[in-house]
Amino acid sequence: MTSHPKTKLHGDLPSASSKAALADRKELAAIAFERTRMPMVVTDARKADLPIVLANKAFLQLTGYAAEEVLGRNCRFLQGPATSPIAIAELRAGIADEREVSVEILNYKKSGEQFWNRLHLSPIHGDDGRILYFFGSQIDVTEYRRIEALEASEHRLLMEVDHRSKNVLAIVDSIVRLSDANDPALYAAAVQHRVQALARAHNLLAERGWRDISVHELVRQQVTPFAATRAAFSGPDIKLQAPVVQPVALVLHELAVNAARHGALAASQGRLSISWTPAPSGAGFKLRWQEAGAGKAPKPTKRVFGTAIIGALIERQLKGHVEKKWSNDGLLIEIEVPSSQPGTR
Repeated sequence: MTSHPKTKLHGDLPSASSKAALADRKELAAIAFERTRMPMVVTDARKADLPIVLANKAFLQLTGYAAEEVLGRNCRFLQGPATSPIAIAELRAGIADEREVSVEILNYKKSGEQFWNRLHLSPIHGDDGRILYFFGSQIDVTEYRRIEALEASEHRLLMEVDHRSKNVLAIVDSIVRLSDANDPALYAAAVQHRVQALARAHNLLAERGWRDISVHELVRQQVTPFAATRAAFSGPDIKLQAPVVQPVALVLHELAVNAARHGALAASQGRLSISWTPAPSGAGFKLRWQEAGAGKAPKPTKRVFGTAIIGALIERQLKGHVEKKWSNDGLLIEIEVPSSQPGTR
């Protein structure tokens, strides 16, 4: 680093505990600058492009450049395509104001490898107050950033698992509370089948990475085991978001079980038609469950437990609406699930 012989730099010098050390402090400071493990550079503020006039070994090791590739150049050679313009603007403002500035900026090594640089710039003035140099120190915080990102990702994952667990537990709670408990054996079987229906929906979500599932796919999964050849499906491509899939799956399971035990699928000539459309509001969806050939309406107790679960899931959990209409030939059930959950594509 070259400076005018009569120019005295303004700034704090290292403390010294002896006269010998005091006399040698400039040389010792230069050695400390070179040997410290913290990457450091000094740029000449009296020249237009603030060229680097000093770069220590740690800086060269961090960036992968040789001394001759660094000296005389502006530090912008460390910038690259993903370097934030905002961070650059913050640095330029600090330089223009001749003040200290600290910023985390994405830089690039000679190899092209990215690294997060916690950069601190500090101005060095002469005794006349004129700016002479900028001292810059760097800390590679890439690993810290990576760990921070992992922790944030882990936190989001735990929150998502917590949300999904609560969603499933709420459904299981409905299953346990609303299943017919008069006969222990039948109660156990009913709970088991309902949990299995829930598990099938869960597996489907897991296979798709917890992404949206189509109504058609969910209907087929839950209804086909009970009506392989006597059910017709129709409707546009409507997607259900993950939180909606499991409660809707259990509703479909209940409807299919009821149809198989007491409705159209229990009659030899019975038929089942399931269709879906976007909700009238344009958001959400509407499901139409039509049973034909089921005969007269069964006694209320026949379907009371299944319909209780359906009501709890649709009306309480999903804030939707269920409407049932009996005719001499069968049953029509219309279910509407509101906007914020599913979307059409």
